[in-house]
Amino acid sequence: MGRSRSRSRSASRASKSSTKHRSKHKKRRTRSRSTSRDKNHRHSRVRSRSRDRERKRRHRSLSSSSSSSDDDLILRAKRREEEEKKLELERQRLQKQKELEEKLIEEEVARRVEELVAKRVAEELEKRKDEIEAEVKRRVEEAKQIMEKQMLQELEQQRAAEIESQKRKEEEERQKRLELEKIMEENNKKIEAAQRKLAEEQLKLVEDQRKMLEEKQKLEEKQRHDTKREQEVILNKKNARPKLSFSIGGR
Repeated sequence: MGRSRSRSRSASRASKSSTKHRSKHKKRRTRSRSTSRDKNHRHSRVRSRSRDRERKRRHRSLSSSSSSSDDDLILRAKRREEEEKKLELERQRLQKQKELEEKLIEEEVARRVEELVAKRVAEELEKRKDEIEAEVKRRVEEAKQIMEKQMLQELEQQRAAEIESQKRKEEEERQKRLELEKIMEENNKKIEAAQRKLAEEQLKLVEDQRKMLEEKQKLEEKQRHDTKREQEVILNKKNARPKLSFSIGGR
């Protein structure tokens, strides 16, 4: 407790002495400021000019530094772009290599699986050789029976089709024969009718000729009779004259 009180007292004393020292220092600074204001006022114009020059110089330096910084940025951007391209090419190469490796692995796996499957199949076939041969024979025999049955059915169908075709042909021929007979019968009827008509015409012609001949004979007979009568008339007229002795026809 005694130590803490002594410390607080010493701290208060030190704070008081520091505040007094600060107040004295402020007073001195205000005095020096009042005296230096005149000097600063005199040199303000010179300082302003120098400041303008300094600003221009800084501006020039800044512009030159900015141009150099722009070039650096461009170079950095180009380098970054080249690095990115290299990285992209490397990534693509690695991707292609990875795909190629995966493809080779897949092909190798597929080949091994195929070999394993073929080996297993061969082993299984060897184990079940007798059973498989018996099954094959059974299926061959069954297929043979099925084929024979199908062939018999096809032959039966073919034979039935041939019989049906033969029946159709015979029926067609019978129909044709009937039609032909009908046509021949009609033609015979027509021929007979024509022959009858021709015979009738011939008979009529003969009858007409007979009648004409009879008429001719009658006419000739009439002519002879008429001639004879005329001769008789002539002879009777002659008989009225004196009789002459002569013979007719050498008598």
